[in-house]
Amino acid sequence: MTYQCLQQMVLRLCFSTTSLSMNYSLLRFQQRRSDMVCQKLLRQLPSTPQHCLEVRMDFQVPEEMKQAQQFRKEDAVLVIYEMLQQIFGILIRDFSSTGWSETIIEDLLVELQGQMDHLEPIQKEIMQRKNFTMGDMTIPHLKKYYINLGQYLKSMEYNSCAWAVVRAEMLKNFSFLKSLTGYIRD
Repeated sequence: MTYQCLQQMVLRLCFSTTSLSMNYSLLRFQQRRSDMVCQKLLRQLPSTPQHCLEVRMDFQVPEEMKQAQQFRKEDAVLVIYEMLQQIFGILIRDFSSTGWSETIIEDLLVELQGQMDHLEPIQKEIMQRKNFTMGDMTIPHLKKYYINLGQYLKSMEYNSCAWAVVRAEMLKNFSFLKSLTGYIRD
């Protein structure tokens, strides 16, 4: 068994037993590690070719994402979870025209799913307790943002330039995720 598999098993055990106590330090550690892995995987995909720059567009990231310092830890968890779900949903679309490595995309999807699995118990608990202030107001803005990404891909017929633009946008998303993760503290 590899070290990484063992580490994931330990983290899953810790999360299954500590979800009710909301061990945010452990969650922050796991989230930071996973964000770095996802960014590394995205960077392994081909970057935006020069001729694709003309099809870039401003997807209008929600203003709240640019001001992460306003989030409490509970809000950060809700927003991170939503972003991961939406990124996952974007990446399972037709990327066959890109020439991207299926292995890299599969690894990225597995990493995203693992992050969501770790966050889900805490996310559910926060929702049950209604222990948030801004997270639920930010989520509709995030959904609109990701709908725009999906519509862009569809309108461009999932071509390689559109995917290159979305890949660059995903890298920005992981910068936001990294910032949000800093607000997850015990």
